[in-house]
Amino acid sequence: MSSISHHFDVLIVGSGLAGLSAALHLAPTHRVAVLTKRELNDGSSRWAQGGIAAVMGEGDTLESHVQDTLVAGAGLCDLDATRFVVENAPESIRWLQALGVPFSQEDGHLHLTREGGHSERRIVHVTDATGAAVQDTLMAKVRQTPNITLFEHHMLVDLITSAKLGQSGQRCLGLYALNEQSDRVETFSAPHTILATGGAGKVYLYTTNPDTATGDGIAAAWRAGCRVSNMEFIQFHPTCLYHPHAKSFLISEAVRGEGGRLILPDGTRFMPAHDERAELAPRDVVARAIDFEMKKRGLDCVYLDISHQPLAFLQEHFPNIYARCLELGIDMAKQPIPVVPAAHYTCGGVLTDLSGRTDLAGLLAVGETACTGLHGANRLASNSLVECMVYARAAAQAIVNEPQAVSPALPAWDDSRVTDPDEIVVISHNWDELRRFMWDYVGIVRTNKRLERAEHRIKLLQAEIQEFYAKFHVTRDLLELRNLVQVADLIVRSAQSRHESRGLHFSRDYPKLAPQALATTLVPSGS
Repeated sequence: MSSISHHFDVLIVGSGLAGLSAALHLAPTHRVAVLTKRELNDGSSRWAQGGIAAVMGEGDTLESHVQDTLVAGAGLCDLDATRFVVENAPESIRWLQALGVPFSQEDGHLHLTREGGHSERRIVHVTDATGAAVQDTLMAKVRQTPNITLFEHHMLVDLITSAKLGQSGQRCLGLYALNEQSDRVETFSAPHTILATGGAGKVYLYTTNPDTATGDGIAAAWRAGCRVSNMEFIQFHPTCLYHPHAKSFLISEAVRGEGGRLILPDGTRFMPAHDERAELAPRDVVARAIDFEMKKRGLDCVYLDISHQPLAFLQEHFPNIYARCLELGIDMAKQPIPVVPAAHYTCGGVLTDLSGRTDLAGLLAVGETACTGLHGANRLASNSLVECMVYARAAAQAIVNEPQAVSPALPAWDDSRVTDPDEIVVISHNWDELRRFMWDYVGIVRTNKRLERAEHRIKLLQAEIQEFYAKFHVTRDLLELRNLVQVADLIVRSAQSRHESRGLHFSRDYPKLAPQALATTLVPSGS
Protein backbone atom coordinates (compact mmCIF):
# COMPACT_ATOMS: atom_id res chain seq x y z
CA MET A 1 0.00 0.00 0.00
CA SER A 2 1.41 3.40 -0.97
CA SER A 3 2.10 6.00 1.70
CA ILE A 4 -0.23 8.98 2.17
CA SER A 5 1.13 12.52 2.24
CA HIS A 6 -0.72 15.77 2.97
CA HIS A 7 0.35 19.36 2.28
CA PHE A 8 -1.05 22.44 4.02
CA ASP A 9 -0.07 26.02 4.89
CA VAL A 10 -0.52 25.40 8.63
CA LEU A 11 -0.83 22.24 10.71
CA ILE A 12 -2.60 22.53 14.08
CA VAL A 13 -2.34 19.58 16.45
CA GLY A 14 -5.16 19.66 18.98
CA SER A 15 -8.81 20.69 18.81
CA GLY A 16 -9.43 22.48 22.10
CA LEU A 17 -10.05 26.18 22.49
CA ALA A 18 -6.46 27.13 21.55
CA GLY A 19 -6.33 24.98 18.41
CA LEU A 20 -9.78 25.86 17.07
CA SER A 21 -9.30 29.57 17.80
CA ALA A 22 -6.02 29.58 15.87
CA ALA A 23 -7.65 27.73 12.99
CA LEU A 24 -10.48 30.26 12.72
CA HIS A 25 -8.05 33.20 12.79
CA LEU A 26 -5.90 31.63 10.04
CA ALA A 27 -8.65 30.31 7.76
CA PRO A 28 -9.23 33.56 5.83
CA THR A 29 -5.65 33.49 4.49
CA HIS A 30 -4.27 29.94 4.92
CA ARG A 31 -5.16 26.32 4.20
CA VAL A 32 -5.32 24.80 7.66
CA ALA A 33 -5.30 21.18 8.85
CA VAL A 34 -6.55 20.43 12.37
CA LEU A 35 -5.41 17.06 13.68
CA THR A 36 -6.94 15.56 16.81
CA LYS A 37 -6.21 12.10 18.16
CA ARG A 38 -9.80 11.32 19.02
CA GLU A 39 -12.87 13.30 18.09
CA LEU A 40 -13.09 17.05 17.85
CA ASN A 41 -14.73 17.56 21.24
CA ASP A 42 -12.62 15.16 23.33
CA GLY A 43 -10.03 17.59 24.75
CA SER A 44 -9.84 19.34 28.12
CA SER A 45 -11.40 22.66 27.07
CA ARG A 46 -14.99 21.44 27.12
CA TRP A 47 -14.58 20.30 30.74
CA ALA A 48 -13.79 23.81 31.98
CA GLN A 49 -16.68 24.72 34.26
CA GLY A 50 -15.86 28.00 35.97
CA GLY A 51 -15.31 30.41 33.12
CA ILE A 52 -12.95 32.94 31.56
CA ALA A 53 -11.20 35.71 33.49
CA ALA A 54 -11.47 39.17 31.92
CA VAL A 55 -11.97 42.72 33.17
CA MET A 56 -15.54 43.39 32.04
CA GLY A 57 -17.24 44.82 35.12
CA GLU A 58 -17.55 48.30 36.62
CA GLY A 59 -14.96 49.01 39.29
CA ASP A 60 -12.58 46.33 38.07
CA THR A 61 -9.26 47.29 36.47
CA LEU A 62 -6.65 45.68 34.25
CA GLU A 63 -4.04 46.42 36.91
CA SER A 64 -6.06 44.53 39.52
CA HIS A 65 -6.25 41.46 37.24
CA VAL A 66 -2.49 41.73 36.63
CA GLN A 67 -1.73 41.95 40.35
CA ASP A 68 -3.99 39.00 41.22
CA THR A 69 -2.19 36.94 38.58
CA LEU A 70 1.23 37.93 39.88
CA VAL A 71 0.29 37.10 43.48
CA ALA A 72 -1.04 33.66 42.53
CA GLY A 73 2.06 33.01 40.41
CA ALA A 74 4.29 33.39 43.50
CA GLY A 75 6.83 35.71 41.91
CA LEU A 76 7.44 33.67 38.75
CA CYS A 77 4.98 35.24 36.31
CA ASP A 78 6.47 37.04 33.34
CA LEU A 79 5.15 40.60 33.62
CA ASP A 80 5.06 41.24 29.85
CA ALA A 81 3.13 38.02 29.22
CA THR A 82 0.75 38.77 32.07
CA ARG A 83 -0.04 42.28 30.82
CA PHE A 84 -0.37 40.98 27.26
CA VAL A 85 -3.01 38.43 28.24
CA VAL A 86 -4.93 40.68 30.66
CA GLU A 87 -5.06 43.58 28.19
CA ASN A 88 -6.30 41.36 25.36
CA ALA A 89 -8.76 39.34 27.45
CA PRO A 90 -11.81 41.63 26.98
CA GLU A 91 -11.39 41.54 23.19
CA SER A 92 -11.32 37.74 23.34
CA ILE A 93 -14.65 37.73 25.19
CA ARG A 94 -16.14 40.04 22.58
CA TRP A 95 -14.86 37.72 19.82
CA LEU A 96 -16.64 34.77 21.44
CA GLN A 97 -19.80 36.82 21.85
CA ALA A 98 -19.69 37.68 18.15
CA LEU A 99 -19.42 33.95 17.36
CA GLY A 100 -22.55 33.35 19.42
CA VAL A 101 -21.35 31.95 22.75
CA PRO A 102 -24.37 32.31 25.10
CA PHE A 103 -22.68 33.81 28.16
CA SER A 104 -24.79 34.07 31.31
CA GLN A 105 -26.50 37.45 31.68
CA GLU A 106 -27.99 39.46 34.53
CA ASP A 107 -30.07 42.58 33.92
CA GLY A 108 -28.85 42.75 30.34
CA HIS A 109 -25.16 42.56 31.24
CA LEU A 110 -22.65 39.74 31.51
CA HIS A 111 -23.02 37.93 34.82
CA LEU A 112 -19.62 37.90 36.49
CA THR A 113 -18.70 35.49 39.26
CA ARG A 114 -15.64 35.39 41.51
CA GLU A 115 -13.12 32.61 42.07
CA GLY A 116 -10.20 31.95 44.41
CA GLY A 117 -7.34 34.44 44.11
CA HIS A 118 -9.41 37.12 42.34
CA SER A 119 -10.06 40.40 44.14
CA GLU A 120 -13.10 41.19 41.96
CA ARG A 121 -15.94 39.47 40.16
CA ARG A 122 -14.47 39.01 36.68
CA ILE A 123 -15.29 35.45 35.63
CA VAL A 124 -17.38 35.44 32.47
CA HIS A 125 -19.26 32.15 32.25
CA VAL A 126 -22.06 30.05 30.79
CA THR A 127 -23.65 28.79 34.03
CA ASP A 128 -21.23 26.03 35.15
CA ALA A 129 -20.45 24.63 31.69
CA THR A 130 -18.44 27.39 30.04
CA GLY A 131 -15.96 25.14 28.27
CA ALA A 132 -18.66 23.00 26.68
CA ALA A 133 -20.61 26.04 25.44
CA VAL A 134 -17.49 27.65 23.96
CA GLN A 135 -16.31 24.41 22.35
CA ASP A 136 -19.71 23.66 20.83
CA THR A 137 -19.82 27.15 19.30
CA LEU A 138 -16.28 26.93 17.90
CA MET A 139 -16.74 23.40 16.56
CA ALA A 140 -19.85 24.42 14.64
CA LYS A 141 -17.99 27.41 13.17
CA VAL A 142 -14.92 25.33 12.25
CA ARG A 143 -17.02 22.70 10.49
CA GLN A 144 -18.58 25.47 8.36
CA THR A 145 -15.25 27.03 7.38
CA PRO A 146 -14.04 25.90 3.91
CA ASN A 147 -10.29 26.47 4.45
CA ILE A 148 -10.13 24.16 7.50
CA THR A 149 -9.72 20.42 7.00
CA LEU A 150 -10.34 18.20 10.03
CA PHE A 151 -8.41 14.99 10.68
CA GLU A 152 -10.03 13.19 13.59
CA HIS A 153 -8.44 10.01 15.01
CA HIS A 154 -4.98 11.19 13.90
CA MET A 155 -2.37 10.84 16.66
CA LEU A 156 0.86 12.84 16.53
CA VAL A 157 3.82 10.44 16.29
CA ASP A 158 6.65 12.95 15.98
CA LEU A 159 7.63 16.25 14.42
CA ILE A 160 9.74 16.25 11.27
CA THR A 161 12.66 18.67 11.46
CA SER A 162 15.39 19.68 9.05
CA ALA A 163 17.95 18.31 11.54
CA LYS A 164 16.32 14.86 11.55
CA LEU A 165 16.49 14.84 7.75
CA GLY A 166 20.18 15.80 7.81
CA GLN A 167 19.53 19.23 6.33
CA SER A 168 21.10 22.50 7.38
CA GLY A 169 19.26 24.88 9.70
CA GLN A 170 16.78 24.21 12.45
CA ARG A 171 13.19 24.18 11.24
CA CYS A 172 10.01 22.20 11.72
CA LEU A 173 8.84 20.89 8.35
CA GLY A 174 5.78 18.91 9.39
CA LEU A 175 4.89 15.76 11.27
CA TYR A 176 4.01 12.09 11.20
CA ALA A 177 0.56 11.09 12.47
CA LEU A 178 -1.01 7.69 13.09
CA ASN A 179 -4.36 7.38 11.36
CA GLU A 180 -6.10 5.07 13.82
CA GLN A 181 -8.85 4.12 11.41
CA SER A 182 -6.44 2.85 8.74
CA ASP A 183 -3.72 1.92 11.27
CA ARG A 184 -1.13 3.64 9.08
CA VAL A 185 1.27 6.52 9.73
CA GLU A 186 0.71 9.43 7.35
CA THR A 187 2.97 12.36 6.49
CA PHE A 188 1.88 15.99 6.91
CA SER A 189 4.01 18.87 5.62
CA ALA A 190 3.57 22.61 6.17
CA PRO A 191 5.74 25.71 6.68
CA HIS A 192 4.07 26.24 10.08
CA THR A 193 2.97 23.83 12.80
CA ILE A 194 1.06 24.83 15.95
CA LEU A 195 1.05 22.50 18.94
CA ALA A 196 -2.19 22.86 20.91
CA THR A 197 -2.33 19.41 22.48
CA GLY A 198 -3.13 20.43 26.05
CA GLY A 199 -1.48 19.33 29.27
CA ALA A 200 -0.32 16.10 30.87
CA GLY A 201 -2.70 15.37 33.75
CA LYS A 202 -2.87 11.68 32.87
CA VAL A 203 0.67 11.26 34.18
CA TYR A 204 -1.05 11.11 37.60
CA LEU A 205 -3.39 8.46 39.00
CA TYR A 206 -6.08 10.99 39.97
CA THR A 207 -6.81 13.82 37.58
CA THR A 208 -9.65 16.05 36.44
CA ASN A 209 -8.33 15.79 32.86
CA PRO A 210 -9.82 13.61 30.12
CA ASP A 211 -7.90 10.63 28.73
CA THR A 212 -6.43 12.81 25.96
CA ALA A 213 -4.17 14.79 28.37
CA THR A 214 -0.97 12.83 27.78
CA GLY A 215 1.52 15.64 27.12
CA ASP A 216 1.95 14.79 23.43
CA GLY A 217 2.98 18.26 22.25
CA ILE A 218 5.36 18.88 25.14
CA ALA A 219 7.13 15.56 24.58
CA ALA A 220 7.31 15.97 20.79
CA ALA A 221 8.69 19.52 21.05
CA TRP A 222 11.32 18.35 23.56
CA ARG A 223 12.40 15.54 21.23
CA ALA A 224 12.61 18.10 18.40
CA GLY A 225 15.03 20.26 20.41
CA CYS A 226 12.81 22.83 22.14
CA ARG A 227 13.36 24.01 25.70
CA VAL A 228 10.68 23.42 28.31
CA SER A 229 10.16 25.48 31.44
CA ASN A 230 8.52 25.25 34.89
CA MET A 231 7.39 21.63 34.50
CA GLU A 232 7.48 21.07 38.28
CA PHE A 233 4.42 23.26 38.70
CA ILE A 234 1.47 20.89 38.35
CA GLN A 235 -1.73 22.40 39.67
CA PHE A 236 -3.86 20.07 41.72
CA HIS A 237 -7.47 21.18 41.74
CA PRO A 238 -8.62 21.06 45.36
CA THR A 239 -12.13 19.75 44.70
CA CYS A 240 -12.61 16.74 42.44
CA LEU A 241 -15.77 14.76 43.23
CA TYR A 242 -14.91 11.69 45.31
CA HIS A 243 -17.23 8.89 44.23
CA PRO A 244 -16.56 5.41 42.80
CA HIS A 245 -18.79 6.10 39.79
CA ALA A 246 -17.59 9.64 39.06
CA LYS A 247 -14.60 9.68 36.76
CA SER A 248 -12.65 12.94 36.87
CA PHE A 249 -15.69 15.11 37.65
CA LEU A 250 -14.68 18.57 38.79
CA ILE A 251 -16.53 20.61 41.40
CA SER A 252 -15.95 24.12 40.11
CA GLU A 253 -13.98 26.76 42.00
CA ALA A 254 -17.08 28.92 41.63
CA VAL A 255 -18.87 26.77 44.24
CA ARG A 256 -16.40 28.14 46.81
CA GLY A 257 -16.67 31.57 45.18
CA GLU A 258 -20.40 31.54 45.93
CA GLY A 259 -19.95 30.61 49.59
CA GLY A 260 -19.09 26.90 49.65
CA ARG A 261 -17.20 25.83 52.82
CA LEU A 262 -14.71 23.00 53.16
CA ILE A 263 -15.42 20.82 56.18
CA LEU A 264 -14.25 17.64 57.89
CA PRO A 265 -16.58 14.62 58.28
CA ASP A 266 -17.72 15.98 61.67
CA GLY A 267 -18.72 19.30 60.08
CA THR A 268 -15.72 21.32 61.30
CA ARG A 269 -14.56 24.01 58.87
CA PHE A 270 -10.76 23.88 58.49
CA MET A 271 -9.59 26.38 55.85
CA PRO A 272 -9.47 29.46 58.14
CA ALA A 273 -6.79 27.68 60.19
CA HIS A 274 -4.61 27.30 57.09
CA ASP A 275 -5.01 30.71 55.40
CA GLU A 276 -6.77 33.98 56.18
CA ARG A 277 -8.41 33.86 52.74
CA ALA A 278 -9.99 30.53 53.76
CA GLU A 279 -11.82 28.81 50.87
CA LEU A 280 -10.91 31.67 48.49
CA ALA A 281 -7.15 31.14 48.86
CA PRO A 282 -5.27 30.16 45.67
CA ARG A 283 -5.58 26.55 44.56
CA ASP A 284 -2.15 25.42 45.77
CA VAL A 285 -2.93 26.58 49.31
CA VAL A 286 -6.34 24.89 49.37
CA ALA A 287 -5.06 21.64 47.81
CA ARG A 288 -2.21 21.39 50.34
CA ALA A 289 -4.59 22.11 53.22
CA ILE A 290 -6.93 19.31 52.11
CA ASP A 291 -3.98 16.95 51.58
CA PHE A 292 -2.70 17.82 55.09
CA GLU A 293 -6.08 17.21 56.75
CA MET A 294 -6.62 13.92 54.89
CA LYS A 295 -3.20 12.55 55.80
CA LYS A 296 -3.30 13.81 59.37
CA ARG A 297 -6.70 12.22 60.07
CA GLY A 298 -6.53 9.21 57.71
CA LEU A 299 -9.46 10.46 55.62
CA ASP A 300 -10.45 9.29 52.14
CA CYS A 301 -11.89 12.73 51.38
CA VAL A 302 -13.16 15.99 52.85
CA TYR A 303 -16.46 17.74 52.10
CA LEU A 304 -17.58 20.90 50.31
CA ASP A 305 -20.78 22.30 51.80
CA ILE A 306 -22.96 24.88 50.04
CA SER A 307 -26.26 23.57 51.40
CA HIS A 308 -26.91 26.92 53.09
CA GLN A 309 -27.71 28.40 49.66
CA PRO A 310 -31.32 28.07 48.40
CA LEU A 311 -32.14 25.24 45.98
CA ALA A 312 -33.15 27.72 43.26
CA PHE A 313 -29.76 29.47 43.57
CA LEU A 314 -27.86 26.19 43.17
CA GLN A 315 -29.95 25.06 40.20
CA GLU A 316 -29.46 28.42 38.48
CA HIS A 317 -25.72 28.77 39.08
CA PHE A 318 -24.59 25.13 39.06
CA PRO A 319 -27.15 23.17 37.03
CA ASN A 320 -24.68 20.57 35.72
CA ILE A 321 -22.92 20.01 39.04
CA TYR A 322 -26.26 19.79 40.84
CA ALA A 323 -27.63 17.28 38.32
CA ARG A 324 -24.50 15.11 38.28
CA CYS A 325 -24.30 14.96 42.06
CA LEU A 326 -28.00 14.10 42.25
CA GLU A 327 -27.46 11.25 39.79
CA LEU A 328 -24.94 9.85 42.25
CA GLY A 329 -27.25 10.22 45.24
CA ILE A 330 -25.77 13.49 46.55
CA ASP A 331 -28.20 16.38 47.00
CA MET A 332 -25.90 19.39 47.33
CA ALA A 333 -28.86 21.48 48.54
CA LYS A 334 -29.13 19.26 51.61
CA GLN A 335 -25.73 17.63 52.15
CA PRO A 336 -22.01 18.33 51.58
CA ILE A 337 -20.18 17.02 48.51
CA PRO A 338 -17.26 14.58 49.07
CA VAL A 339 -14.11 15.95 47.37
CA VAL A 340 -10.38 15.19 46.96
CA PRO A 341 -7.54 17.06 45.19
CA ALA A 342 -6.61 15.82 41.70
CA ALA A 343 -4.01 16.78 39.08
CA HIS A 344 -5.63 19.51 37.04
CA TYR A 345 -3.33 21.81 35.07
CA THR A 346 0.21 21.78 33.69
CA CYS A 347 1.56 25.30 34.36
CA GLY A 348 4.86 24.66 32.58
CA GLY A 349 5.43 23.52 29.03
CA VAL A 350 7.18 24.41 25.80
CA LEU A 351 8.89 27.78 26.16
CA THR A 352 7.41 30.42 23.84
CA ASP A 353 7.55 34.14 23.16
CA LEU A 354 4.60 36.54 23.05
CA SER A 355 3.64 35.21 19.62
CA GLY A 356 3.71 31.54 20.64
CA ARG A 357 6.97 30.86 18.80
CA THR A 358 9.19 28.09 20.17
CA ASP A 359 12.96 27.61 19.79
CA LEU A 360 12.36 25.78 16.50
CA ALA A 361 11.54 27.90 13.45
CA GLY A 362 8.16 27.02 12.00
CA LEU A 363 6.92 25.55 15.28
CA LEU A 364 4.55 27.37 17.64
CA ALA A 365 2.80 26.26 20.83
CA VAL A 366 -0.37 27.63 22.41
CA GLY A 367 -2.61 26.79 25.35
CA GLU A 368 -1.65 24.35 28.09
CA THR A 369 1.13 22.87 25.93
CA ALA A 370 3.04 26.15 26.14
CA CYS A 371 4.87 27.96 28.91
CA THR A 372 4.25 31.62 28.13
CA GLY A 373 5.19 32.91 31.57
CA LEU A 374 1.61 33.88 32.45
CA HIS A 375 1.01 31.30 35.16
CA GLY A 376 4.34 31.37 36.99
CA ALA A 377 4.37 28.95 39.93
CA ASN A 378 0.58 28.66 40.12
CA ARG A 379 -2.18 29.46 37.62
CA LEU A 380 -4.86 31.90 38.77
CA ALA A 381 -8.35 30.43 38.35
CA SER A 382 -9.93 30.93 34.89
CA ASN A 383 -6.77 32.41 33.36
CA SER A 384 -6.27 29.32 31.18
CA LEU A 385 -9.08 29.71 28.63
CA VAL A 386 -8.27 33.36 28.05
CA GLU A 387 -4.58 32.49 27.55
CA CYS A 388 -5.67 29.99 24.88
CA MET A 389 -7.54 32.67 22.94
CA VAL A 390 -5.05 35.51 23.30
CA TYR A 391 -2.07 33.39 22.22
CA ALA A 392 -4.02 31.63 19.47
CA ARG A 393 -4.69 35.04 17.92
CA ALA A 394 -1.08 36.12 18.45
CA ALA A 395 0.31 32.93 16.88
CA ALA A 396 -2.04 33.25 13.91
CA GLN A 397 -0.98 36.87 13.41
CA ALA A 398 2.69 35.90 13.52
CA ILE A 399 2.09 33.33 10.78
CA VAL A 400 0.03 35.76 8.68
CA ASN A 401 2.85 38.31 8.90
CA GLU A 402 5.44 35.86 7.56
CA PRO A 403 5.90 35.41 3.81
CA GLN A 404 4.10 32.27 2.65
CA ALA A 405 6.53 29.45 1.98
CA VAL A 406 6.38 26.07 0.29
CA SER A 407 7.31 22.96 2.27
CA PRO A 408 9.65 20.43 0.70
CA ALA A 409 8.47 16.88 0.03
CA LEU A 410 9.01 14.77 3.14
CA PRO A 411 9.96 11.10 3.39
CA ALA A 412 7.25 8.57 4.19
CA TRP A 413 7.19 6.83 7.56
CA ASP A 414 9.30 3.66 7.42
CA ASP A 415 7.86 0.73 9.36
CA SER A 416 9.25 -1.99 7.11
CA ARG A 417 11.36 -3.48 9.90
CA VAL A 418 8.80 -3.57 12.71
CA THR A 419 6.32 -6.23 13.74
CA ASP A 420 3.07 -6.28 15.69
CA PRO A 421 3.69 -6.23 19.45
CA ASP A 422 3.66 -9.66 21.06
CA GLU A 423 2.56 -8.60 24.56
CA ILE A 424 0.24 -5.57 24.74
CA VAL A 425 -0.08 -6.21 28.49
CA VAL A 426 3.40 -4.71 28.98
CA ILE A 427 2.12 -1.30 27.86
CA SER A 428 -0.89 -1.34 30.20
CA HIS A 429 1.28 -2.44 33.15
CA ASN A 430 3.83 0.31 32.47
CA TRP A 431 1.05 2.89 32.13
CA ASP A 432 -0.42 1.89 35.48
CA GLU A 433 2.96 1.83 37.24
CA LEU A 434 3.88 5.29 35.94
CA ARG A 435 0.67 6.96 37.13
CA ARG A 436 0.83 5.36 40.55
CA PHE A 437 4.43 6.26 41.39
CA MET A 438 3.98 9.80 40.03
CA TRP A 439 0.99 10.19 42.38
CA ASP A 440 2.89 8.74 45.34
CA TYR A 441 6.28 10.39 44.79
CA VAL A 442 5.74 13.54 42.72
CA GLY A 443 2.37 14.74 44.01
CA ILE A 444 1.23 17.66 46.15
CA VAL A 445 4.04 17.24 48.73
CA ARG A 446 7.51 16.12 47.59
CA THR A 447 10.83 15.04 49.12
CA ASN A 448 14.29 14.37 47.69
CA LYS A 449 13.92 10.64 48.40
CA ARG A 450 10.54 10.44 46.68
CA LEU A 451 11.89 12.22 43.61
CA GLU A 452 14.90 9.86 43.49
CA ARG A 453 12.57 6.87 43.56
CA ALA A 454 10.52 8.31 40.72
CA GLU A 455 13.67 9.09 38.72
CA HIS A 456 14.89 5.49 39.07
CA ARG A 457 11.58 4.03 37.87
CA ILE A 458 11.34 6.45 34.97
CA LYS A 459 14.74 5.33 33.65
CA LEU A 460 13.63 1.70 33.68
CA LEU A 461 10.38 2.53 31.92
CA GLN A 462 12.12 4.66 29.30
CA ALA A 463 14.40 1.77 28.35
CA GLU A 464 11.47 -0.63 28.00
CA ILE A 465 9.35 1.80 26.02
CA GLN A 466 12.16 2.75 23.65
CA GLU A 467 12.72 -0.93 22.87
CA PHE A 468 9.00 -1.32 22.18
CA TYR A 469 8.94 1.80 20.00
CA ALA A 470 11.92 0.63 17.94
CA LYS A 471 10.72 -2.93 17.35
CA PHE A 472 6.96 -2.83 17.09
CA HIS A 473 4.21 -1.21 15.06
CA VAL A 474 3.10 1.98 16.83
CA THR A 475 -0.29 2.23 18.53
CA ARG A 476 -1.97 5.14 20.29
CA ASP A 477 -1.43 3.49 23.69
CA LEU A 478 2.29 3.12 23.02
CA LEU A 479 2.66 6.66 21.71
CA GLU A 480 0.78 8.15 24.67
CA LEU A 481 2.82 6.10 27.16
CA ARG A 482 6.05 7.20 25.44
CA ASN A 483 4.97 10.83 25.77
CA LEU A 484 3.82 10.50 29.38
CA VAL A 485 7.09 8.93 30.49
CA GLN A 486 8.99 11.75 28.77
CA VAL A 487 6.84 14.36 30.51
CA ALA A 488 7.24 12.56 33.85
CA ASP A 489 11.00 12.75 33.39
CA LEU A 490 10.77 16.51 32.73
CA ILE A 491 8.58 17.03 35.81
CA VAL A 492 10.95 15.11 38.08
CA ARG A 493 14.10 16.77 36.72
CA SER A 494 12.53 20.20 37.13
CA ALA A 495 11.40 19.39 40.67
CA GLN A 496 14.86 18.14 41.62
CA SER A 497 16.47 21.34 40.43
CA ARG A 498 14.21 23.60 42.57
CA HIS A 499 15.67 23.83 46.07
CA GLU A 500 12.80 25.75 47.63
CA SER A 501 9.04 25.59 48.05
CA ARG A 502 7.17 27.98 45.77
CA GLY A 503 3.62 27.96 44.46
CA LEU A 504 2.60 24.48 43.39
CA HIS A 505 5.98 22.92 44.20
CA PHE A 506 6.20 22.05 47.90
CA SER A 507 9.24 20.15 49.22
CA ARG A 508 9.65 18.97 52.79
CA ASP A 509 13.42 19.13 52.31
CA TYR A 510 13.31 22.76 51.16
CA PRO A 511 10.24 24.26 52.89
CA LYS A 512 11.36 27.89 52.62
CA LEU A 513 11.03 30.35 49.78
CA ALA A 514 14.27 31.28 48.01
CA PRO A 515 15.05 35.04 48.03
CA GLN A 516 15.02 35.18 44.23
CA ALA A 517 12.35 33.72 41.96
CA LEU A 518 13.92 31.87 39.03
CA ALA A 519 12.24 29.82 36.31
CA THR A 520 13.34 26.23 35.79
CA THR A 521 14.31 25.76 32.15
CA LEU A 522 15.51 22.44 30.73
CA VAL A 523 17.52 22.26 27.51
CA PRO A 524 17.55 19.08 25.36
CA SER A 525 20.98 17.52 24.90
CA GLY A 526 22.50 18.47 21.56
CA SER A 527 20.48 21.69 21.29
